[in-house]
Amino acid sequence: MRIRFWGVRGSIASPGPDTAAVGGNTSCVEVVCGKTRIVLDAGTGLRSLGNHLLRDFQERMSSDRRDARDGEPLALTLLLSHYHWDHIQGLPFFVPVYMKQADLTIVGHANGVMSVREALTHQMTAPVFPVRLDEIGARLATREVTLGETFDVGEAKVTVAKGNHPGGVVAYRIEHEGKSLVYATDTEHYACVDPALKQLAEGADVLVYDSQYSPEEYRTKVGWGHSTYVEGAELARSAGVGKFVLFHHDPMRTDAQVADFEAGAQSLFASSVAAREGMVLDLGVPLVGRRAA
Repeated sequence: MRIRFWGVRGSIASPGPDTAAVGGNTSCVEVVCGKTRIVLDAGTGLRSLGNHLLRDFQERMSSDRRDARDGEPLALTLLLSHYHWDHIQGLPFFVPVYMKQADLTIVGHANGVMSVREALTHQMTAPVFPVRLDEIGARLATREVTLGETFDVGEAKVTVAKGNHPGGVVAYRIEHEGKSLVYATDTEHYACVDPALKQLAEGADVLVYDSQYSPEEYRTKVGWGHSTYVEGAELARSAGVGKFVLFHHDPMRTDAQVADFEAGAQSLFASSVAAREGMVLDLGVPLVGRRAA
């Protein structure tokens, strides 16, 4: 399992000199499990991932040393945590959706308002975007999942759990050959450790968790659907995970302030790191963490 962060900000993209080191793109995480590629959320970071995949695809198809994979489509599954703009805005700028050689499956949770396809169609509708979803070139399939469901994505197993966010949100656990990642963004903690997320994260190698606020900031943000690095560290400790990754950084958070949050988390849970664009976690060897029975 190889994890790469393409977008790590929350709420809105925030380019600029004070955010360049951490990165200003919104949520997008690529997970490669053997030959299976899974993408978590479609924030603005998805655009750079698409450009990378296009270059890789073109190089593979033009190589004189073609292997058995030649002729295969560019295939991936996109798992959406929810449909707020900062988590879907990259999709219209994701080059593979316009490629006839691409197979794209988009997974999301029923929100009681629109289906997965309806939500994405709504985004790509005049007057806000000139290309409709039904005009893209890729073969597109959508799937709605239920809380507690476990399903296969290629070589990986995915489990869905409930988060706490206005309008609803889901967290995902991805497992492959003894390694595991839990992605829990845009979720607000409770007075106790969230039991659903604790169960989902039990023994995971990596926990990616919403750490948008400091405890002091959170006092005025109750009900906004986000959490703190302190609560993330507590969840990581309680669930016995191997590594805690601070994610969904506030768009106003400077690089130096993210580093301060990272240091604060490390004082509570030593194996903590702040997500940064381009950061790669290779779980070729499982990290230390209790495995769930």
